[in-house]
Parts: sequence; C-alpha cells; structure tokens
Amino acid sequence: MKTFDYARAESPEAAVAAGGRFIAGGTNLLDLMKLQIETPEKLVDISRLDLAQVERRDDGGLTIGALVPNSDLAANDHVVADYPVLARALLAGASGQLRNKASTGGNLLQRTRCYYFYDTAMACNKRAPGSGCSAIGGFNRILAILGTSEQCIATHPSDMAVAMRALDATIVTLQPGGDRRRISIHDFYRLPGDTPHIETVLQPGELITHIELPPAPAGKQSYRKVRDRASYAFALVSVAGIVSVEDGKIASASLAFGGLGPMPWRDAAVEAALVGQEPTDVTFAAAADALLAHAKGYGSNDFKIPLTRRVLTAVLRELTGAST
Repeated sequence: MKTFDYARAESPEAAVAAGGRFIAGGTNLLDLMKLQIETPEKLVDISRLDLAQVERRDDGGLTIGALVPNSDLAANDHVVADYPVLARALLAGASGQLRNKASTGGNLLQRTRCYYFYDTAMACNKRAPGSGCSAIGGFNRILAILGTSEQCIATHPSDMAVAMRALDATIVTLQPGGDRRRISIHDFYRLPGDTPHIETVLQPGELITHIELPPAPAGKQSYRKVRDRASYAFALVSVAGIVSVEDGKIASASLAFGGLGPMPWRDAAVEAALVGQEPTDVTFAAAADALLAHAKGYGSNDFKIPLTRRVLTAVLRELTGAST
C-alpha cells in the first residue's frame, strides 16, 4: 500500500472541505488500496460523524444515515416490518463480519468484482481508462449481459442497492460548496459507455449523508439471489421484487435486478408487461422478454439469459401466489 495523508472529519462540512477520499467502514476501499488499484493521496475518515441513525419521517418513509452499518439496517424494526426486501438483500450480502463494518453509503459505492479489474497485469478500462477490456473475450462468467459497452462489461456487486432501486430510494448528498443535493437512485448510476471509470453522478468531494425511502409500498416483497455458494458470494442473478395483486390482476410491480448490469438494473418495460395482467406464466414470460430484449452474452456468461428467465418467473410466482 502506498503512503497517504489521513484526516479525521468532525462534521460533514469539514469532511467535504478536507479534499480527500472518504473512508467509513473501508470494506472495499482498503482492499483496493492494498492491491494499488486505487491510490488516494489523502483519506478523510468520516466514521465518527453523526450519520448512523434510522429515523421515521412524518410521511411514513425512512431517513437512513450513510454510516448506518449494514447489519444494523437489516435488523432495524422499521426495515424488517415495512421494507423486508431491503432486509433480505442486506443479509444476502457479504459475511456477518463485513456487514457489521460496512456502511450504507459505502455499500452504494462498491466497485465491481470483475476479475480483470482486480488484476493489475490485465487491461481494464474501468481501472485504467483507454487500456482495453480483457473481460470481453476472456473469462466473463459473473459479468454483465445488459447495459454493457465495447469498453466494459463489468457488473455492480451490491445487493442492497438492488433493493434500494426497487424501493425508489433517494440519495442525499453534501457538496463542497455547502449545497445539498437529492438524487433519485434511478439517476445515480451511470452506464459505462466510453467512460466506464465514471460510475456515478457524484462530483469530486461530494459526500453521501443520507438515503431516503418513501413510505412502505403496497404488495408483497421478496429478494432472491442465485450465486455459486450459499454465502459470501456475489450474485449471478438477483431479483428484488414488490408486487401487489387486486381482483385477480397485477395492480403494481417494482422489479430490480442484480448481477446483470453495470448498475442495479430496472426497466420500466418489465413492469409495464405485468401491470393489469393476470399472474400467469404467459404474463411472466412477456416480462422476461421485455427484460432480456437487448441482453447480450459474452461466452462464459451466456447462461445468465435463461437463468434470469427462470429466476424472474420463480419470484413472480412467489409474489403473486400463481401456481406453476
């Protein structure tokens, strides 16, 4: 690990004024520094800031501090009762020890687990812009089939962020000039395009302070994750689903996907294919068709296309009570 300067922030305002990389739990950043994938000149420790509360708002929604540990958020009474899809997604991620340390804000900003991103001997446009993408044509079993470009096919690794996208979360930030910004999670992440190293719309020095969830949605919630091991493994395919059924038809649907794209993936066409329809396998197949209309496998990850169909159908059967 290369040497760096260290400062401890006493307030969010002091943190954004300090001019360095923020570190909270460090569960991702420290690994990247040890491998010299990231070599920040200065770390600003925000772990002691007063941003570790979960509060119920007057409108029935939740405000979650960016420093709430993943374990605490998963066990929070309001989350368990009203947002079980989020609790399940959190518990599906990492290990108990990592969840105890990892922060809510940091979870949103995880870097990809693409093998070539972590191997500094290989070409990776996300790590070294303009160097190429070894994953295309390489071993890409865990990588993306949606939203890719000729420059990058990496996936976003977070489980929590998938549930947050299904829940229409809003990310609240503090900018270096002192302005606050509220960013819908739907606008927060960027597709790789020609700049895969730019992953979010955050500006340099901008700090996530809170995440806001709207009031609990109607319907049944579920999170299903398919992975290589029962624990401590990233998603091959995951689905965060919220579906309500009224009078024998699907009244509302919110579906987000992990393991498929460079960001937690959500496509309005999938939900449009479900709403107003009877919960049958024919309806579910139409939703899968909408989701996978532009899917592209790269060899080792071709299996994700049929796997996604099966997982989506299973989740929709569970959420609607439809028989097989």
